[in-house]
Amino acid sequence: MNEGLTVVRYFDLVVIGSGVAGTLAAHKAKQAGLNVAVVDERPFGGTCALRGCDPKKILVGAAELVDWARRMKGNGIDGEIKIDWKELMKFKRKFTEEMSKRIEQGFEKAGIETFHAHARFLDERTLEVDGEKLEARFFLIATGARPRTLNILGEEYVITSDQFLELDNLPEEIIFVGGGYISFELAHIASRAGAKVKILHRSERPLKNFEPYLVEKLLEATREKGIEVILNTPVVGVEKKGNRFIVNTAQNEAQFEADLVVHGAGRVPNIDGLGLENANIEHDSRGIIVNEYMQSISNPRVYAAGDVAKGGLPLTPVAAVEASIATSNIIKGNNRKINYKGIPTAVFTIPPMASVGLREEDAKRDSLNFTVKQGDTSRWYTSKRINLKHSAFKILIEKETGKILGAHLLGHNADEVINIFALAIQLGLTAQDLKHRYYSYPTSSYDILYML
Repeated sequence: MNEGLTVVRYFDLVVIGSGVAGTLAAHKAKQAGLNVAVVDERPFGGTCALRGCDPKKILVGAAELVDWARRMKGNGIDGEIKIDWKELMKFKRKFTEEMSKRIEQGFEKAGIETFHAHARFLDERTLEVDGEKLEARFFLIATGARPRTLNILGEEYVITSDQFLELDNLPEEIIFVGGGYISFELAHIASRAGAKVKILHRSERPLKNFEPYLVEKLLEATREKGIEVILNTPVVGVEKKGNRFIVNTAQNEAQFEADLVVHGAGRVPNIDGLGLENANIEHDSRGIIVNEYMQSISNPRVYAAGDVAKGGLPLTPVAAVEASIATSNIIKGNNRKINYKGIPTAVFTIPPMASVGLREEDAKRDSLNFTVKQGDTSRWYTSKRINLKHSAFKILIEKETGKILGAHLLGHNADEVINIFALAIQLGLTAQDLKHRYYSYPTSSYDILYML
């Protein structure tokens, strides 16, 4: 079997995937003198740069501008500001269309071999790539994540977030399936761009990984802007009717109609078709099982980083750190361990919601002795000066040590301010350490003094 395949050459390291993790690892290994190859069947650059975080944030920026102007109308701002979707997409493509070429040119300049093809393991040390064999001392798998399979009738009619971010025209009515961060972020963009939007979520609680107190506040802000968030409504099928789509649900067999249906029901590790079983690489539905060195627990030649590795949060900064640690361990032997303490995350809605550390339910589950400081900040100067009606915070502080256990923010610049709390958790700082510091004023960060 596969005996007719040609051996291209031996490599020290073959990286599968060219996103943040794969690109960082390839360059770091090459700089250390390793012979490196990168394999990716999709355009080089990965999800974040091409079809995720970066292009999405460009659209979020436009939506924020429109929302801010509308909030301030009658308070010194006059006239109508609206999004021209076609022009906005042209602007977005200025950032994405040349990205793959620049990344590939970077590989070529560094002397890194590149392969545009699907990769599949034949055994523990061999990949099949476009009908050829690549053998290596080490492999780094960094293939990211893909949209979760919905397993519903008519799933072929549902577009992914990748496709949404390439729409040349924005439909008038859109339904998002699932109440995760993808649905909320894209719904906030689409709504500010003039679309009528619904989010259908299967259970009582959307954005389940975030602090419920803040999620409720965000739900108020979302619904106030005309976005319908319908809970306890599992989608069971989608039908096409002319140019429209009918979404069928299990909630009293209710139906909803729209011009477009978008998948926002979560992502899973992109490991299908890699032939992991052939290479003795243990994995489950949450990804490749790795140890603290980011190394496969069953095949020591293999390391994994990013969304494909089980254990860390599926975030770009986490992927970068995991890749750096994995590559260091490939180059020098296992010498660096992963530490997931104090990783901040954000939902780029309007306003944004951000979180780091434990939620209250986590701290209770762990029987920790802690105090909670929380409150609505919509009447604080930071929110009132921009006429923002929905903002709040919740901070968990360990009673014995005074250390920050968790911080959860909703409001203007929450996605930036959360980094200060993340640093406090990473360094073991106390609430008093944060409170007795100088901050520039008037800024969102200065509000930390009032939160503690």
